Amino acid sequence: MTMPFYVAPEQIMKDRADYARKGIARGRSLAAVAFDGGIVMAAENPGARLKKISEIYDRIAFAGVGRYNEFDALRIAGIRHADVQGYQFSRDDVEARSLANAYAKMLGNTFTHEMKPMEVEILVAEVGADPDGDQLFKVIFDGQLSQDERFSVLGGDTETIGSRLEAALDLDAPPSDLATSLRAAVGALAGDDRTLTADDLEVAVLERGEDRRHFRRIEDDDLAALLG
Repeated sequence: MTMPFYVAPEQIMKDRADYARKGIARGRSLAAVAFDGGIVMAAENPGARLKKISEIYDRIAFAGVGRYNEFDALRIAGIRHADVQGYQFSRDDVEARSLANAYAKMLGNTFTHEMKPMEVEILVAEVGADPDGDQLFKVIFDGQLSQDERFSVLGGDTETIGSRLEAALDLDAPPSDLATSLRAAVGALAGDDRTLTADDLEVAVLERGEDRRHFRRIEDDDLAALLG
Protein backbone atom coordinates (compact mmCIF):
# COMPACT_ATOMS: atom_id res chain seq x y z
CA MET A 1 0.00 0.00 0.00
CA THR A 2 1.36 3.43 -0.97
CA MET A 3 1.87 5.77 1.96
CA PRO A 4 0.39 9.26 1.50
CA PHE A 5 2.90 12.00 0.80
CA TYR A 6 3.24 14.34 3.79
CA VAL A 7 4.91 17.73 4.07
CA ALA A 8 4.90 19.65 7.34
CA PRO A 9 2.81 22.85 7.23
CA GLU A 10 5.85 24.85 8.35
CA GLN A 11 7.81 23.62 5.32
CA ILE A 12 4.96 24.45 2.95
CA MET A 13 4.76 28.03 4.27
CA LYS A 14 8.53 28.40 4.09
CA ASP A 15 8.65 27.16 0.49
CA ARG A 16 5.86 29.53 -0.54
CA ALA A 17 7.58 32.46 1.15
CA ASP A 18 10.93 31.65 -0.50
CA TYR A 19 9.22 31.35 -3.88
CA ALA A 20 7.52 34.75 -3.50
CA ARG A 21 10.69 36.49 -2.27
CA LYS A 22 12.70 35.19 -5.23
CA GLY A 23 10.09 36.42 -7.68
CA ILE A 24 9.93 39.87 -6.07
CA ALA A 25 13.74 40.16 -5.93
CA ARG A 26 13.96 39.73 -9.70
CA GLY A 27 12.17 43.05 -10.16
CA ARG A 28 13.29 46.62 -9.51
CA SER A 29 12.69 48.52 -6.30
CA LEU A 30 10.51 51.47 -5.34
CA ALA A 31 10.83 54.12 -2.63
CA ALA A 32 8.34 56.59 -1.16
CA VAL A 33 9.28 59.60 0.98
CA ALA A 34 6.97 61.93 2.92
CA PHE A 35 7.84 65.63 2.90
CA ASP A 36 6.19 68.91 3.92
CA GLY A 37 4.24 69.15 0.68
CA GLY A 38 3.04 65.53 0.44
CA ILE A 39 4.44 62.12 -0.50
CA VAL A 40 6.71 61.41 -3.47
CA MET A 41 7.04 57.90 -4.94
CA ALA A 42 9.87 56.87 -7.25
CA ALA A 43 10.32 53.52 -8.99
CA GLU A 44 13.11 52.25 -11.17
CA ASN A 45 11.05 51.58 -14.28
CA PRO A 46 12.83 52.31 -17.62
CA GLY A 47 10.36 53.46 -20.23
CA ALA A 48 7.51 53.25 -17.69
CA ARG A 49 5.14 51.72 -20.24
CA LEU A 50 3.69 49.53 -17.51
CA LYS A 51 2.95 51.72 -14.53
CA LYS A 52 3.96 50.71 -11.01
CA ILE A 53 2.47 53.82 -9.38
CA SER A 54 -1.18 54.81 -9.79
CA GLU A 55 -3.99 56.83 -8.30
CA ILE A 56 -6.57 54.91 -6.29
CA TYR A 57 -8.78 57.72 -4.97
CA ASP A 58 -8.71 61.42 -4.12
CA ARG A 59 -5.93 61.34 -1.51
CA ILE A 60 -4.72 57.77 -2.00
CA ALA A 61 -2.08 56.24 -4.27
CA PHE A 62 -1.05 52.66 -4.96
CA ALA A 63 2.42 51.36 -5.77
CA GLY A 64 3.50 47.79 -6.47
CA VAL A 65 6.58 45.76 -7.25
CA GLY A 66 6.98 42.15 -8.36
CA ARG A 67 4.82 40.40 -10.93
CA TYR A 68 3.02 43.10 -12.87
CA ASN A 69 -0.20 41.27 -13.75
CA GLU A 70 -0.72 40.37 -10.09
CA PHE A 71 -0.23 43.78 -8.53
CA ASP A 72 -2.19 45.42 -11.36
CA ALA A 73 -5.13 43.14 -10.52
CA LEU A 74 -4.82 44.31 -6.92
CA ARG A 75 -4.78 47.94 -8.10
CA ILE A 76 -8.02 47.47 -10.00
CA ALA A 77 -9.62 45.73 -7.01
CA GLY A 78 -8.55 48.65 -4.82
CA ILE A 79 -10.13 51.21 -7.15
CA ARG A 80 -13.41 49.28 -7.09
CA HIS A 81 -13.27 48.97 -3.30
CA ALA A 82 -12.66 52.71 -2.91
CA ASP A 83 -15.40 53.66 -5.39
CA VAL A 84 -17.99 51.52 -3.59
CA GLN A 85 -16.93 52.91 -0.21
CA GLY A 86 -17.15 56.48 -1.46
CA TYR A 87 -20.54 55.89 -3.10
CA GLN A 88 -22.12 54.16 -0.10
CA PHE A 89 -20.85 56.67 2.46
CA SER A 90 -18.85 59.76 1.46
CA ARG A 91 -15.58 60.49 -0.30
CA ASP A 92 -13.99 61.49 3.01
CA ASP A 93 -14.70 58.01 4.41
CA VAL A 94 -12.35 56.33 1.92
CA GLU A 95 -9.14 55.71 3.87
CA ALA A 96 -5.82 54.08 3.09
CA ARG A 97 -6.02 52.08 6.33
CA SER A 98 -9.19 50.21 5.36
CA LEU A 99 -7.89 49.64 1.85
CA ALA A 100 -4.59 48.28 3.17
CA ASN A 101 -6.49 45.94 5.49
CA ALA A 102 -8.51 44.65 2.54
CA TYR A 103 -5.30 44.03 0.58
CA ALA A 104 -3.75 42.24 3.57
CA LYS A 105 -6.76 39.93 3.76
CA MET A 106 -6.63 39.16 0.03
CA LEU A 107 -2.91 38.44 0.01
CA GLY A 108 -3.07 36.43 3.24
CA ASN A 109 -5.88 34.23 1.91
CA THR A 110 -4.01 33.61 -1.32
CA PHE A 111 -0.78 32.78 0.51
CA THR A 112 -2.52 30.35 2.88
CA HIS A 113 -4.98 28.60 0.60
CA GLU A 114 -3.60 28.73 -2.94
CA MET A 115 -0.77 26.63 -4.34
CA LYS A 116 1.11 29.68 -5.67
CA PRO A 117 1.43 32.89 -3.62
CA MET A 118 1.33 36.30 -5.24
CA GLU A 119 4.82 37.59 -6.03
CA VAL A 120 4.10 41.17 -5.00
CA GLU A 121 4.73 43.85 -2.43
CA ILE A 122 2.41 46.85 -2.43
CA LEU A 123 2.24 50.29 -0.87
CA VAL A 124 -0.93 52.24 -0.06
CA ALA A 125 -0.14 55.90 0.58
CA GLU A 126 -2.49 58.64 1.78
CA VAL A 127 -1.67 62.34 2.01
CA GLY A 128 -3.15 64.18 4.98
CA ALA A 129 -4.10 67.79 5.60
CA ASP A 130 -0.72 68.18 7.33
CA PRO A 131 2.46 66.04 7.52
CA ASP A 132 1.26 64.27 10.67
CA GLY A 133 -1.71 62.95 8.67
CA ASP A 134 0.39 61.24 5.98
CA GLN A 135 0.16 57.44 5.99
CA LEU A 136 2.28 54.75 4.34
CA PHE A 137 1.00 51.18 4.56
CA LYS A 138 3.10 48.33 3.20
CA VAL A 139 1.58 44.91 2.47
CA ILE A 140 3.77 41.97 1.48
CA PHE A 141 3.04 38.67 -0.29
CA ASP A 142 1.79 36.78 2.80
CA GLY A 143 -0.59 39.50 3.93
CA GLN A 144 1.64 41.05 6.59
CA LEU A 145 0.67 44.70 7.00
CA SER A 146 2.94 47.38 8.43
CA GLN A 147 2.80 51.14 8.68
CA ASP A 148 6.00 53.02 7.84
CA GLU A 149 7.05 56.43 9.10
CA ARG A 150 8.65 59.04 6.85
CA PHE A 151 9.58 56.60 4.08
CA SER A 152 8.89 53.14 2.69
CA VAL A 153 10.86 50.79 0.42
CA LEU A 154 9.48 47.92 -1.66
CA GLY A 155 11.16 45.10 -3.56
CA GLY A 156 14.76 44.13 -4.12
CA ASP A 157 17.22 44.79 -1.31
CA THR A 158 14.93 46.76 1.00
CA GLU A 159 17.35 46.78 3.94
CA THR A 160 20.21 48.31 1.95
CA ILE A 161 17.99 50.87 0.23
CA GLY A 162 16.31 51.71 3.53
CA SER A 163 19.70 52.27 5.17
CA ARG A 164 20.69 54.67 2.38
CA LEU A 165 17.45 56.60 2.84
CA GLU A 166 17.95 56.82 6.59
CA ALA A 167 21.41 58.24 6.01
CA ALA A 168 20.10 60.77 3.48
CA LEU A 169 17.09 61.97 5.51
CA ASP A 170 16.66 63.73 8.83
CA LEU A 171 14.14 61.36 10.43
CA ASP A 172 13.26 63.88 13.15
CA ALA A 173 11.60 66.10 10.54
CA PRO A 174 10.40 65.46 6.98
CA PRO A 175 12.21 67.13 4.08
CA SER A 176 10.84 70.54 3.27
CA ASP A 177 10.60 70.26 -0.51
CA LEU A 178 9.87 67.84 -3.32
CA ALA A 179 13.30 68.01 -4.98
CA THR A 180 15.18 67.05 -1.80
CA SER A 181 12.84 64.13 -1.15
CA LEU A 182 13.01 62.87 -4.71
CA ARG A 183 16.79 63.06 -4.87
CA ALA A 184 17.07 61.14 -1.60
CA ALA A 185 14.75 58.42 -2.92
CA VAL A 186 16.53 58.14 -6.28
CA GLY A 187 19.96 58.16 -4.65
CA ALA A 188 18.92 55.32 -2.35
CA LEU A 189 17.59 53.29 -5.28
CA ALA A 190 20.73 53.85 -7.36
CA GLY A 191 23.41 53.33 -4.71
CA ASP A 192 27.00 54.49 -5.02
CA ASP A 193 27.89 52.70 -8.25
CA ARG A 194 25.01 53.79 -10.50
CA THR A 195 23.24 56.94 -11.67
CA LEU A 196 19.53 56.90 -12.46
CA THR A 197 18.24 59.46 -14.96
CA ALA A 198 14.73 60.64 -15.72
CA ASP A 199 14.44 57.97 -18.44
CA ASP A 200 15.06 55.24 -15.87
CA LEU A 201 12.36 56.37 -13.46
CA GLU A 202 8.64 56.51 -12.88
CA VAL A 203 7.75 59.25 -10.40
CA ALA A 204 4.48 60.52 -8.94
CA VAL A 205 3.52 62.69 -6.01
CA LEU A 206 0.52 63.05 -3.70
CA GLU A 207 0.48 66.82 -3.21
CA ARG A 208 -1.00 68.45 -0.15
CA GLY A 209 -3.56 71.11 -1.07
CA GLU A 210 -7.18 72.14 -1.31
CA ASP A 211 -7.98 70.37 -4.58
CA ARG A 212 -10.09 67.23 -4.40
CA ARG A 213 -7.54 65.11 -6.26
CA HIS A 214 -3.94 65.09 -5.08
CA PHE A 215 -2.17 62.63 -7.42
CA ARG A 216 0.19 63.95 -10.09
CA ARG A 217 2.75 62.24 -12.30
CA ILE A 218 6.13 63.91 -12.79
CA GLU A 219 7.63 63.24 -16.20
CA ASP A 220 10.08 64.40 -18.86
CA ASP A 221 11.52 67.90 -18.39
CA ASP A 222 9.86 68.44 -15.02
CA LEU A 223 11.44 65.27 -13.67
CA ALA A 224 14.85 66.07 -15.13
CA ALA A 225 14.74 69.54 -13.56
CA LEU A 226 13.92 68.12 -10.11
CA LEU A 227 16.74 65.60 -10.39
CA GLY A 228 19.13 68.40 -11.27
